[in-house]
Amino acid sequence: MIREWKLESRNVSKFTDQQYLKTDQYKDASNIDARVEIHKRFSTNPYGWFNWVFDVLLKLPANTKILELGCGPAYMWRECSSRVPAGWDITLSDLSAGMVDAAWRNLVVTGRNFKFREIDAQSIPFEDETFDAVIANHMLYHVPDRAKAIAEIKRVLKPGGHFIATTVGDNHLKEITDWFRRIHKSEVWESFANLFTLENGLGQLRPFFPNVTLSRYEDNLHVTELKPLMAYFRSMARASELSDDGFAKLEADLENELKEKGRIFITKDSGLFEAVK
Repeated sequence: MIREWKLESRNVSKFTDQQYLKTDQYKDASNIDARVEIHKRFSTNPYGWFNWVFDVLLKLPANTKILELGCGPAYMWRECSSRVPAGWDITLSDLSAGMVDAAWRNLVVTGRNFKFREIDAQSIPFEDETFDAVIANHMLYHVPDRAKAIAEIKRVLKPGGHFIATTVGDNHLKEITDWFRRIHKSEVWESFANLFTLENGLGQLRPFFPNVTLSRYEDNLHVTELKPLMAYFRSMARASELSDDGFAKLEADLENELKEKGRIFITKDSGLFEAVK
């Protein structure tokens, strides 16, 4: 069956519904913790996603003013805190107050002077040409009006400033999509990420940033334990659409695959766009 990537309208509204995102999916760090856990434990690339993204940031000057939109629990900054240049002025922001609180809790122990704000990327509360760099890490697909957000990002960037937007490709976690679709008995089981992917993101950025480059991070998952994988499934936005019987069947199928093969292979396809104003 050909994989469908067009979202049903009801799911588009859910995945970009700011009230739902703030009060349900990202009201705290629990759902994102469950998803990050399998990447942390079972990724095949030992270098690590956060280190790879941070390598791009290290190309920025020693005295750089940075804004991150949709920072979540600030895992990258926690993991790479010892690599942050002393001269960087960093503001971490998120639409969700719960995510801002999680970011503060993760970083207060680092002793570094991060700033924290609740910000909607569609209306950034800073003057024109304020920042040397803006980061949007796996979040643009949640923004209802991405064109407006990208225009705002361009506005607050200084001339020559850098915009770094990470996201996933069409094949990212495709096995999870297939498993869910079989259990759900639906012809379409979609990832919200298709609103801004490695395949279609360039077309969305180019009207604002003519100079854009794309880089992909090589990695996959070799999952050897079922419990964290099931926790991942239950953390997903559409998990509520599956019955307990559906989850039980999914778990039984995956348990059989794990016994037969010794591991569960899951495709990863992540990367980033780097644009210069």
